[in-house]
Amino acid sequence: MGTIKTTNIETITGSGTLTLGQSGETVSVPSGATLDLSSATQTGVGGTNTPAFEAVRTGTQSVSNASAVKIQFQTEIFDTDGDYDNTTNYRFTPQVAGKYFCFAQLMMNYGGAAFDDFQVRIHLNGNNHLHIRSQFTFYRGIYTGGIIDFNGSTDYIECFIYQSSGGSINVDGVGGGDLRTRFGAYKLIGV
Repeated sequence: MGTIKTTNIETITGSGTLTLGQSGETVSVPSGATLDLSSATQTGVGGTNTPAFEAVRTGTQSVSNASAVKIQFQTEIFDTDGDYDNTTNYRFTPQVAGKYFCFAQLMMNYGGAAFDDFQVRIHLNGNNHLHIRSQFTFYRGIYTGGIIDFNGSTDYIECFIYQSSGGSINVDGVGGGDLRTRFGAYKLIGV
């Protein structure tokens, strides 16, 4: 077969669809060549990391001693598909099945002595699924994250905190321009 050498290929009318190859064939880009799609509208290439959301706590929230308390992340930074409830249940229920990276970061304000049980938990369908435990005094942040497989219709996550200081302490929201307490997730592509 022959080789066509040119600098530009367009449809006859300047609009419509240009097809390379036919069903069952492979169109390949040789090693060392660059396929630049930076200014093109891309469809069907690679996928997207959505649904995705990130929400923050903008004020303090009191956390009772020795009980798991759901954190009310009431301000959305973004919510691509409207799957995060920031007013009632404070949960993410994506309607697209797949694996998602889920994370939570919390800042606690405690001015007393150290205590040894401060946990951030991400619950899947009401049950503890990801969590981390730490010790701290005064202001401390803690982070947890991991991959969760969602069924795309009813699975949901929520963020809880547990602490055993002996009294109530506060989760801090925004302070000094920092988003100290946040919760989010995004769909992974290619897995």
